[in-house]
Amino acid sequence: MKPETDNTASQGTDGQTDLQLVRKARHGDRSAFDLLVLKYQSRVASIISRYVYDSQEVLDLTQEAFIKAYRAIERFRGDSAFYTWLYRIAVNTAKNYLESRGRRPQAVADVADAESFDDGGHLRDIASPERHLQRDQLREALDLAIRQLPEELRSAFLLREYEGLSYDDIANILECPIGTVRSRIFRARDSIDRQLGSLLEMD
Repeated sequence: MKPETDNTASQGTDGQTDLQLVRKARHGDRSAFDLLVLKYQSRVASIISRYVYDSQEVLDLTQEAFIKAYRAIERFRGDSAFYTWLYRIAVNTAKNYLESRGRRPQAVADVADAESFDDGGHLRDIASPERHLQRDQLREALDLAIRQLPEELRSAFLLREYEGLSYDDIANILECPIGTVRSRIFRARDSIDRQLGSLLEMD
C-alpha cells in the first residue's frame, strides 16, 4: 500500500490541509469532518445538480454523499486529492439515486438551475450573447445537446467544463484512464459544437 501523502495544498477553513482534517476525522473528531463539509458542500451540490433536477432532492443527496464519505473515511489514503475522492462519491450517489427510480442519469434540466449551486462555469459564457432571443435559443440548444450525450461522455464533459477539474482528477473520479477521459471530452465537445454550430455563427 502506498504511504499517505498530502498531495493537495487545499486548506481547510482554519488553515489545515484536507488530509490533516481527514486524519483527525478518522480519530473521531467530528468537528474536523464538519470543516470538510463546510468547504465542499456547495461543490458537491453542484455536481449532484448535474444529474438531479429537484433542489430538495439535491440537498438530500448532498447530505447522503457526505454521510457515505464519513462512513468510508478510513478507506481514503491520500493517494488522490480528497475532493477527487469526494466527487466520485457524489457522482455515484446521484447515479444510484436515479437508477433506483428507474431513471437514466441526465444532465442539468436548465443551465440556470445549476447556477443556483455554482457561480462558475466555462460554458455559461457562450450562453450569454448580446441578443436576448439568441441567448435563450442557445441555452435551450446547449441543454438539449448535453442531454443527448451518452452518460459516460456527459459526466466527463460536465466535470471538465462546469467544475473545471483537471484530466487527472476526472480520471480518478470516473475511475478510467486519462486517455479515455480526453477522448470522452473531445467527443462530447465535438458533438455539442456540431449541434450548436448554426446558432454560434449568428451575428
